Amino acid sequence: MVKVAAVIPAAGRGARMGLPVKKQFLQLEGIPVIGHTLKVIADSPVVHDIVLVASPGEEAYCRNAIVERFGIRKIAAIVPGGSERQESVYNGLLALSADTDIVLIHDGARPLLRPEELPAIVDAGARYGAATLAVPVKDTVKLSGEDEFVAGTLPRERLWLTQTPQAFRYQLIIEAHQRAMQGKYTGTDDAGLVEILGQPVKIVAGSYENLKITTPEDLLVASAIIKARRASG
Repeated sequence: MVKVAAVIPAAGRGARMGLPVKKQFLQLEGIPVIGHTLKVIADSPVVHDIVLVASPGEEAYCRNAIVERFGIRKIAAIVPGGSERQESVYNGLLALSADTDIVLIHDGARPLLRPEELPAIVDAGARYGAATLAVPVKDTVKLSGEDEFVAGTLPRERLWLTQTPQAFRYQLIIEAHQRAMQGKYTGTDDAGLVEILGQPVKIVAGSYENLKITTPEDLLVASAIIKARRASG
């Protein structure tokens, strides 16, 4: 049996929300954002363990106020994050058991992942070594020059907006992070670190509903999506 573990980085500051409460702890239809995220991962039969990465000093709060209060299962560890997301993810990877085969890395602020997307991304990660959920770009994308005039128009039919979860063979993503540490470079996402190694990353079509809570408007949209899902059963 392939052992699948998830690393959930939730140590971000959420400065763009402009609120005193961190975005992962904001209430979304009566449950903190991170609670929704953890629940969809924990309820999936394809995931065996979860490592939650919290801001240093917030580990006990996450366990008491989120994990235990809302009955989140499969939490193998809650570990402190670093100053940047990449460091936080690496701390989470180090907390996984050595017999882990596939790692899912999923943003704590993406609470609307659909359960049926998890088997697909896990299968792609196992088959190709690395995979990411993504959705096709809807709008025309312009490349800007330094003077903020249009320098070109990118081919929309080949552009994708990257999401999480991203799935990797455990040893591959560990190597990618360690190489980044040694080379002192930062990727915009974990798949980017793997790409630097020359490893192809498979794209798996996701859902436009799988948005990341970044601004107050995102919270309103997420609430509307949850209500629509409830209404449709």
